[in-house]
Parts: sequence; C-alpha cells; structure tokens
Amino acid sequence: MITANCRDRFTAADFDFVVKTLSRSERDAVSLVDLLTDTETRDSVLDHEGLLKAVLEESAALQISPQLYFYILIRHVLKKTELNNRALSDYVASLLENYSQTTRMRSPADGQTGPIQYISDMLLALRKASPSQSFLIRAHVGDYSLFFAGIFRETIEKRSQRGGPDLGFYEELGRANYKAIAGHRVAKSACLATVYGQLADGFHDLRLALNRLSDTLLHLDSPTQPLVA
Repeated sequence: MITANCRDRFTAADFDFVVKTLSRSERDAVSLVDLLTDTETRDSVLDHEGLLKAVLEESAALQISPQLYFYILIRHVLKKTELNNRALSDYVASLLENYSQTTRMRSPADGQTGPIQYISDMLLALRKASPSQSFLIRAHVGDYSLFFAGIFRETIEKRSQRGGPDLGFYEELGRANYKAIAGHRVAKSACLATVYGQLADGFHDLRLALNRLSDTLLHLDSPTQPLVA
C-alpha cells in the first residue's frame, strides 16, 4: 500500500543536497536546522526552482534518494495546476518511486495465489476478496491506472489502435477505484481519505500532468534515465 510519506523519508544526503544547492545564492540560502525542525520551511524550500534546475542539470552525478528526486519533479508539474496540494504531490511521488521498480507494479496477493499481474485478474479477484483485500486491490488498481496512463501514454495509444483499452478506460478505472476506497476505514486511519478523493476527482488532470512530466522531464522506460542513490 502506497502512502504519502516521501517527505518523511528524506535522507541526510538529501538535506545536504538542498543546503548546498541553495547556498550558491546568498538570497536563497537555508540552514539545515530549519529544514530539519520546521516543516513549513522545508515544504516551502522544496518548491524552489533552483532544486529542479540542479536535479535536471546534474542528473548523472546526483546522490539523492528516489523519494526526493520524484517529489521535486512532481511538485514542479502540480504546483502550477489546481492540484497544488503537497500531500497529493507526496502521494504521487511515492507512487512513482514504488513503480519505478517494476516488481512492485503487481497487485497484493488475493489470499490464494501470489501477486496479481494483470488488471483483468485484479478485477476478477475483487469478487471474492475480503473487505481488507478489496481495499488493497482497489488502491493498487487506482495506482496502476494512474501510473500507466500517466507515464506510458504512447504505449496505451498504440495498443488501443490494435483493440486494447484506451486512455479513457484507464481514467475511468482509476477514478472509480479511488472513489470507492476514499471512505474506507483504512484510508481514514492512514490519513489518505482526502488524498484518495482528490485522486478520484482530479484523475484526468493528474494524468495530463504526468504525461507532461513523462514527455519532458522523466523517462522511466529509457536506459538513460537519471541516476539516483
């Protein structure tokens, strides 16, 4: 289960990168103490365009965590939209971090078999799933739909020309499953009810934002993608 916790998992190297990058300008300099002790300062600093510039220009030599890398990129594309919400950005960054490892793209086990790989099998598994299993599978279907439609738009479009599901299918599938779990007790206990609601309501705009990210800044399907620690 993916949670909105990228900002809680930044490493010492991440903070060192932020401090050193912004210290190049006396006006933008920030102290490590402020980053570690003041969450509002941290969140504001992470929106600085200088960090994005450094990530893009120094990609081959970056020694930052995947969670910081994806959070900086996601904030760049979402803060210019109506989806300018840090918790939502944090969740989507966590999604990209997790799914950048293809083994994590499979659904949780249905209790009888191993992890479920295909969307069709996930939907079939819902028929016999317990309430807790149903929540996990639906969350995964929503996440998978957003990731696939957002990052691999061209792949979907090519497959749809041969009779495969189109982008509208993935949008509706993702929206419906996020909406179904937004009120679930697990979502509430994990402080994700609002985030799931935003994912459902803003799925189309989120997909477009990820399309822009994939087209211009991020290439998870490329062997030359930036290296992160």
